[in-house]
Amino acid sequence: MKRILVLGSGGAGKTTFAKQLAEKTGLPVIHLDLHFWSSGWVETSRDEWIPRVIELSERSEWIMDGNYSGTIDIRMKYADTVIFLDYGRITCTLGVLKRVIAHRGLIRDDMPDGCPERFNIEFMRWIWNYSSRSRPLILRALKKAPSSVSIHIVRNRRALRKFLGKDIKHTISAI
Repeated sequence: MKRILVLGSGGAGKTTFAKQLAEKTGLPVIHLDLHFWSSGWVETSRDEWIPRVIELSERSEWIMDGNYSGTIDIRMKYADTVIFLDYGRITCTLGVLKRVIAHRGLIRDDMPDGCPERFNIEFMRWIWNYSSRSRPLILRALKKAPSSVSIHIVRNRRALRKFLGKDIKHTISAI
């Protein structure tokens, strides 16, 4: 277990989980948001994004958090483990609202300078529609994953806490 891909809707807790997993495993974390956004919430162009994702994915060890379904096939080629936080829209919406309240106007350590936490109605709509629009893309990608990739679908926060409470290296390699 050297390359772990953490997927899920906004507000699912991918970043928090990736950090906790890094503490348990000693693997470095790659927050895709940190590499996708520039100051002022400017998106990276697709022409720049694809090579950047490939370069990040080629690193020898990582825990990579971020949805970015347009590059999931690339990242899946390099991953040996995928953990999909497959939570419902209410859980994820509440997760984002809690994050906005806790960090409003602040720059989180998983975001670049110049991208303070903010409430964004378009992002909230994306989360609300995630299960019908983005989730099917993730599930299709998981079905096409190489047989060497260990896939874990976690359906709620209680199951994730239980998962984290185990000997992660042993648990993942044994499943």
